[in-house]
Order: sequence, then structure tokens, then C-alpha cells
Amino acid sequence: MNARDVAFAGLFAALTAVGAQISIPIGPVPVTLQVFFVLLSGLLLGARLGFLSQLAYVLTGALGIPVFANFHGGLAAIYGPTGGYILAFPLAALLAGYLSERYRSLTGMAIGSLVGIAVVYLLGWLRLGLFLGGDFHKAFLLGVAPFVPVDLVKAALAVLTAYRVRKAVDLG
Repeated sequence: MNARDVAFAGLFAALTAVGAQISIPIGPVPVTLQVFFVLLSGLLLGARLGFLSQLAYVLTGALGIPVFANFHGGLAAIYGPTGGYILAFPLAALLAGYLSERYRSLTGMAIGSLVGIAVVYLLGWLRLGLFLGGDFHKAFLLGVAPFVPVDLVKAALAVLTAYRVRKAVDLG
């Protein structure tokens, strides 16, 4: 890993932190721009660096730096109702990056983004369900269903942004 890689990983960790603060509370899980930057990190940086950028974001928040939504940080935020979503970010970036690298096309980026969102939903839904005492139906209604349309738009914007950036700087 060189200085450029570290800088790009740090940049996307910071962008995810900024995206977390653009928050619309609609229940225990707010609408934020985190997912947009998680997907974009994988699509632009690739699997390895996308993963590392989001791991840096999660570890920064776990250490107590208030980078999560509504300026929260610490292990309590990870253990709380949105912890599953947060912990899924590195894996989502990894998968989005891997699939976009494997299938170097707009379709590959779209599939990677959808898989990334599915991972975020799965881990987030499971953690929220446990937090709600095992009520996974309620967790789905609160933590997944309302976000599908918004996250599909974020995924489309991430794919289009990554496509244009790749084209502009000849990343392939």
C-alpha cells in the first residue's frame, strides 16, 4: 500500500463520516448518505481499498470519534440498533468493489451496488431484530422497507458517479 492508497482510503472514510451527518431521522434508523459513499468507495477504489476505507471509518467511530449519524461514536453506537448497518459497511464496499472489478461494466457496478446494499440490509436487519427482542418482522418494517427506494436511488447515483469518474480519469 502506497501513500496514494492511504490518502484515497482516508478520503472515503472521511466522506462516509460527512455523509453520516446528512441525516433524516425517520425512526431508529435514519436516512443518511453513508450508503452512497460506502458503495462509491468500493466502485472507485476497488475491493481492497474500499474495504479498508470503510474499516477505517468503523474503527474510527468505535474508538469514540463521533463519525456515525448524528455525531455519535463509540462501541455503544455499534452495539445499538444501527450497529449491524455500520458493521456491514466494509463488507458492502468489498463486494461492490469486487463485482465492479470482476465485471468491468456499468452492469457490474450496478450488480455490485445491489449486492452491497443487500449486505447492509441483512446485517442491519439482523442486529435491529435482536435489539427489538427478536421481533424481526418489526425490524424489517422499521429498518429495511422504508429505505429500499431511497437506497436504490443512492445506488444508481453511486454507479453513475463512479462510471463518470472512471471515464474522466481513465480508471477503466
